[in-house]
Amino acid sequence: MDHIDYYGALEIPKSASAAEVKAAYRKLARKYHPDLNPNNKEAEKKFKEINEANEVLSDPEKRKKYDQHGKDWKHAEEFERAEYQQKRPSAKNAGQPFSEEDFFDVFGSMFGGSANQGRQPKFRGSDLNAELQLNLRDVYSSQQQTLTVNGKNIRLTFPAGIEDGQVIKIRNHGSPGANGGPNGDLYITFSINNDTKFKRDGKNLYTDVALDLYTAVLGGEILVDTFNGKVKLKVPPETQPGTKVKLKGKGFPVYKKENDFGDLFITYQVKLPTHLSAKEIELFTELSKIKNGK
Repeated sequence: MDHIDYYGALEIPKSASAAEVKAAYRKLARKYHPDLNPNNKEAEKKFKEINEANEVLSDPEKRKKYDQHGKDWKHAEEFERAEYQQKRPSAKNAGQPFSEEDFFDVFGSMFGGSANQGRQPKFRGSDLNAELQLNLRDVYSSQQQTLTVNGKNIRLTFPAGIEDGQVIKIRNHGSPGANGGPNGDLYITFSINNDTKFKRDGKNLYTDVALDLYTAVLGGEILVDTFNGKVKLKVPPETQPGTKVKLKGKGFPVYKKENDFGDLFITYQVKLPTHLSAKEIELFTELSKIKNGK
């Protein structure tokens, strides 16, 4: 497998901050996402590269190893241990240069056996990171999505109630391991776009409902929108602006809890009439006189 220049893959300098790494990854992940580039092998390859680069450069420890060891960063601990053993004097070769036999001993300690045995170490594959963008209505109910990972399509079911920024792990769907080692994992970050008039806070929803002055004063029945349909509400007489009403169970589903929903909180906003007719002005004037005892 060809070596990937992680900084080059994300189009950032080595001095880039953690925030700059994240911003570059998000920008390129959107650009090369398989859903936006169907049957585009070059975009698919680029998408894999930027995911691998982000997995390393977004982790301070991995990034430090990569900066020190480049393409061999995964073997940093083995190299450092070998370097330490080489520098450390022993009773056998204190003050003496390493012999060929000593070199093979160090090589064997690095890779799990003697170099003469021809064994190759098993390495776990890298974890991959991906971002999935959905609308708020998409996560109101459980749904299936097909993702392209490592050139393969996998169909996954995502439970209702996923939060914006939530990360889930899909085991064994990261980069393949080396020499028979296990695959890495796939981490999916959800970016939820709220394209509704409802504000979401966890499992609860919030919205404003306009009341005309006459209904607010006299009371009545109105039809209001909830996230999954309309309901009738009775408005008591003399309802004040800013009055809040709770509709139990009309909020958002709770993640991985079937038939468990939050509440919907409605705030009434009283809308004053405009473009009054002469008769309406006359009646409001009369009401004002009655109210003020004139």
